[in-house]
Amino acid sequence: MAIESAPSRPASDDVAETFDGGWLDVGEGHRVWYEQSGRATGTPVVVLHGGPGSGSSPRQRVFYDPAVFRIIQFDQRGCGRSEPAGEVAHNRTAALVGDIERLRAHLSIERWLVSGGSWGSTLALVYSAQQREHVSGVLARAIFLASRADLDWYFLGSRAVAPEAHERFMAEIPRRWRGRVLNYLQRSLRGGGDADKALRLATAWMNYEAVLNGPDTALSQPVPPPPGGGTALCAKYRVQSHYLAQRCFLGRAAVLRAAAALRGVPVALIHGTRDLICLPQNAWRVHRACAGSRLAWAAGAGHNPFHPAMDALTRSALACFAEHGDFAGWPPADRAAAP
Repeated sequence: MAIESAPSRPASDDVAETFDGGWLDVGEGHRVWYEQSGRATGTPVVVLHGGPGSGSSPRQRVFYDPAVFRIIQFDQRGCGRSEPAGEVAHNRTAALVGDIERLRAHLSIERWLVSGGSWGSTLALVYSAQQREHVSGVLARAIFLASRADLDWYFLGSRAVAPEAHERFMAEIPRRWRGRVLNYLQRSLRGGGDADKALRLATAWMNYEAVLNGPDTALSQPVPPPPGGGTALCAKYRVQSHYLAQRCFLGRAAVLRAAAALRGVPVALIHGTRDLICLPQNAWRVHRACAGSRLAWAAGAGHNPFHPAMDALTRSALACFAEHGDFAGWPPADRAAAP
């Protein structure tokens, strides 16, 4: 549930240079790839990618001033360069939370800012609630609550705004499975089966997601070839279907409890007013649950992190945190939600 392409360009496309990287063995047959960039002695920030399943990319760090931040990225289990690619065994949210903490300890970081978008926002909230003493703040974008309502909207309700794209996607799902789309996707993408069918499904899913990402859901959207080709694409959606079929091993109540547990931690939330993948009510619910959080609306933005309004709010939140160590005084009054 994360798209990282955009028709618009961010304020700066400069990407911080990597100064360190490698694999971290996290047990249970998995090892995760991590990278560090920016200033080695700067303010540590861990950037959690979306999906589930999408992986990290250099472009995801354009928001973080490399002269200020020590930027840490890693590919979650089964994602990106982590190994084994596309593996769903021993791959669950609790394990990812443990991996984040192992990475923090491995890098000898006492406290860090935790930043994530879409599924990464969910993971940021849950990790931070469990490791408050090691979290200096939370920056969450495009909030995903891992609820049944989220998934019903994504696979069914969204046909109201993207009817043609929805019909094309459903054309790949046998009629008898259309009431259990996620079960069919998980079953078909789990590996060891019909590789051609898996690639058709993954491609159809990618194209559908691109349309929901906008800017015009009535029209098809150009989708660049996926990095790594069809094998990587199937691995991505294998992991995603595995997680979504289990509501990410969380559900809405668990995510909101995590948000409530962050009272007293600096928390900034950013959400697009036209997000059709993760609806704006998700951000409002987290804001209400998390006393003291700051919520900014990115006017006219959908799910895309690189929309100009989203880009500007992300950069301003990071600048505020870099200067003050919290988000007090942010966001601008015309973008702020009620406390």
